[in-house]
Amino acid sequence: MKKVVKSVKLGRPVNVNSVRQLRLKELELKRSTVGFKLGRPVNENSVRQLRISELESKRVNGELKLGRPVNENSVRQLRLKELESKRELGLVKRGRPKMIKSVTDEIAA
Repeated sequence: MKKVVKSVKLGRPVNVNSVRQLRLKELELKRSTVGFKLGRPVNENSVRQLRISELESKRVNGELKLGRPVNENSVRQLRLKELESKRELGLVKRGRPKMIKSVTDEIAA
């Protein structure tokens, strides 16, 4: 035997013709048809919007670089170049070096 559970709607009944419900229905309709936008409208002729569009075009063309430019003659950059050239030649070994056993360890064992 299956028990039939009756679902009872809780709360006050909604008056579909109330001013609030009509306004909510209208807002929902505007949202669904993209006739409703949140926030303040954008002024396309403002100085800020012109600057943003210029920066975007520079970013697309690759003219705009982020961060401070690298000084190729700095001590760090010279050291990095030297390490890179040694890596290419195979003179720099990666990882932790092997543990070298001293002579006294071999005699004791």
